Amino acid sequence: MAEVINMPRLSDTMEEGTVASWLKKVGDTVEEGDILAEIETDKATMEFESFYEGVLLHIGVAEGETTKVDELLAIIGEKGEDISAFLEGTKPLESIENEVVSEEAVEEVKIDVAEIPEGVVMVTMPRLSDTMEEGTVASWLKKVGDTVEEGDILAEIETDKATMEFESFQSGTLLHIGLEEGESAKVDSLLAVIGPKGAEVSQLVTNFKVDGITDSQVETVAETIDIPEIQTVPEVKKTDIQNMPKVNSSGRLFVSPLAKKLAEEKNISLSQVQGSGENGRIIKRDIESFTPVASTSASVAKFIPVGQEDFDEITNSNMRKAIAKNLVKSKFTAPHYYLNVEFDMDNAIAFRSQYNTLPETKISFNDMIVKACALALKQHPQVNSQWFDDKMRMNNHVHIGVAVAVPDGLVVPVVRFANEQSLPQINIAVKDYAVRARNKKLALDEMEGSTFTISNLGMFGIESFTSIINQPNSAILSVGAIVQKPVVKDGQVIAGNTMKLSMACDHRTVDGATGAQFLQTLKGYIENPVTMLI
Repeated sequence: MAEVINMPRLSDTMEEGTVASWLKKVGDTVEEGDILAEIETDKATMEFESFYEGVLLHIGVAEGETTKVDELLAIIGEKGEDISAFLEGTKPLESIENEVVSEEAVEEVKIDVAEIPEGVVMVTMPRLSDTMEEGTVASWLKKVGDTVEEGDILAEIETDKATMEFESFQSGTLLHIGLEEGESAKVDSLLAVIGPKGAEVSQLVTNFKVDGITDSQVETVAETIDIPEIQTVPEVKKTDIQNMPKVNSSGRLFVSPLAKKLAEEKNISLSQVQGSGENGRIIKRDIESFTPVASTSASVAKFIPVGQEDFDEITNSNMRKAIAKNLVKSKFTAPHYYLNVEFDMDNAIAFRSQYNTLPETKISFNDMIVKACALALKQHPQVNSQWFDDKMRMNNHVHIGVAVAVPDGLVVPVVRFANEQSLPQINIAVKDYAVRARNKKLALDEMEGSTFTISNLGMFGIESFTSIINQPNSAILSVGAIVQKPVVKDGQVIAGNTMKLSMACDHRTVDGATGAQFLQTLKGYIENPVTMLI
């Protein structure tokens, strides 16, 4: 029996692959484990091995050509075997039972595979980040009955790291929505159904929920009915009255959950926002483009009677859950220890003031610390290392993560090759990351790959603190505020400026002496910043 080999998903973000080269040609004998081809993904060129034995009967993608994940790549079978049915898209029933859904699953859900035509696709909750376990539908951009084209944005989905747009890879009609706005579900749960207009999907949806059918098991369903267009009115709670958006002529309130969330983050009253969506619905772009007007009324705090207990419960976001999980794991698996230092900042203050006199040039103290750390890490690669269960990685490149506080928690965008960038370049990168992080516009690859992390709370007046290591990194630097106080210089007590730093180290990779030597090197750069320009 011939085996169909589709373009594999060789990375979590891979959507299509390019055949760089074939290591087998049509007619060659293939053993299990043989390398069939080299495939270029969005991240690297990787060898792809065969899991089947037989003869290579057909190559579906020539060298240099690109195709989407799960599209036909090759066919392996017995020499001389007829594969015309596979190439024409009419596979024998036996192969459908083996490749699409197991015989046991067919019996369990009572769906006759032979009667299932093409056209209907089960869309499941996508894995939009490497750590994502569940997602929340922030808003739907399409409703049941709408026509969907390939590439259209179906919904905005909140992951553990950001709120991201999710586009459709199929064309058709949106037949069913499996999750309402604000609802959460695990990865691979039913999100939506797309297919020909009027297709009956109720049985398929029911079986998916009850028996856990995935899109790899069942892709299509038949029969035709008319699907009514459904509109829902968001529930308005008493506590939302003061932030109530404008009502349309029908008296309905329309505001997307994502728009409402953004408005809360930006402290924007929804009553001042004009909706541009359907039926006057306030959507994301309305909040992003909103210019607040001056208000003469002061905000009124929630009234709580004396002696009465009161509290508000806030559902943990996916980001908050992920942060909690990762930090608990790091805190109790990595043997932390802390090194505390205090730097003289007089020269750094003078250097920054002089540097910022240059035309169109502005740098912050945090930019200077990022640059200094990057240079010091090149001299102390042990601190630039990472710990894994089976190995320790010594990084020869320096990617510094810069912690940015957002309403839902904390994100760590990465300044790549920080040692190779100038101070103004670092400044531009960090500012851009900070703005986009707060607006949830960061791409996933911009938050991955750090080799060292810096957390700065100095702007909040915090003089010193300790951070939890961002694993698998070996260390994280906590930066406090610059404080003016009496210091001793040349035997004289004078007014000086100092800054306290604390570095948390993983003792599995960074010994105390190693960490201390790194901080000494860092001290040299910070207290004599001109050396960073040499």
